[in-house]
Amino acid sequence: MLTHRRQRARTVRGVQYAVLAVAVAALALGANWGEIRRAFFDLDVARAQFPEIIGTALVNTVVYTLLGFGFGLALGLVLALMRLSSVPPYRWLAIAYIEFFRGVPALLVFIALGFGVPIAFQVVIDQYVTVMLALGLVGAAYMAETIRAGIQAVPKGQVEAARSLGMSQGRALRSIVVPQAFRIVLPPLTNELILLTKDSSLVYLLGLSLGQYELAKFGRDALNENRSLTPILVAGLCYLIITLPLGHLVRRLEARTAKAR
Repeated sequence: MLTHRRQRARTVRGVQYAVLAVAVAALALGANWGEIRRAFFDLDVARAQFPEIIGTALVNTVVYTLLGFGFGLALGLVLALMRLSSVPPYRWLAIAYIEFFRGVPALLVFIALGFGVPIAFQVVIDQYVTVMLALGLVGAAYMAETIRAGIQAVPKGQVEAARSLGMSQGRALRSIVVPQAFRIVLPPLTNELILLTKDSSLVYLLGLSLGQYELAKFGRDALNENRSLTPILVAGLCYLIITLPLGHLVRRLEARTAKAR
C-alpha cells in the first residue's frame, strides 16, 4: 500500500513537471522576444536612468521611509501603552485611532495631508514633514498592535519580580518590559519597514520637485519620456535593493527568536 502511494506521488509530480515544461516551451517558441526586449530590457533606456535613479530617487525613497518609520514607531509605542492603560478613555482613544487608520487607505491620508490640510487651514507644510506624517500615521496604527502584542508576551512574573525589588511600575515598564517586547517584535517591525518602503511610492501624489523624486515618480516620468517599461523595471529592481536585504534580515531575526525560545 505504501509503495503504491509513493508511485502515485511520483507519477503526479512527473505530470506536473511535464505540464510546466510544455508551458515554458510554448512561451519560448511563441513569444516575440525582440518586442519583449524593446519593451522591458532596453539597455540604452536603462543606462539613461543612472546615476540619478540611485543618487536621487533611491536615496529619497530611503529618507522618506525612515522618516515615516521613526515617527510611526514613536507614536505606535505611545498608542500601545494607551491601549494597555487601566484608564478607559486612553484605551478608547487608542482603539479609535488604530481602527481608523488601519481601515483608511494610505492614499487618502496622503491626499488629506498634502492638499486638504493646507487648503483648509491656509498653511504650507514642508514636503518632508507631510511624507513623515502620512507614512507615520498609517504605520503607527499597525506598529501599535505589534508592540502591544510584544508587551503582553513578556512574562508577568518578571514585572512582579521587578516590583518586589522596589521598582515603580513606570521604571519596570521602561527597564524590563519594553526592551524585551522590542526584541520579540523586531521581525514584524522590520516587515512594517518593508511595507512603508513600498507605501512611500504614494509620495508622487504631492507634486515633487526633481530633487525630491522617489523611485515610483522617477520611473513614471521616465516611462512617459521613453515609451518603454524599462524604467519601471529598473525602479522595481531598486526597490528590491532595499526590500530583499530587509526580508533576509526578517528571516534571520525570526530564526534567532525561535532558537532563543
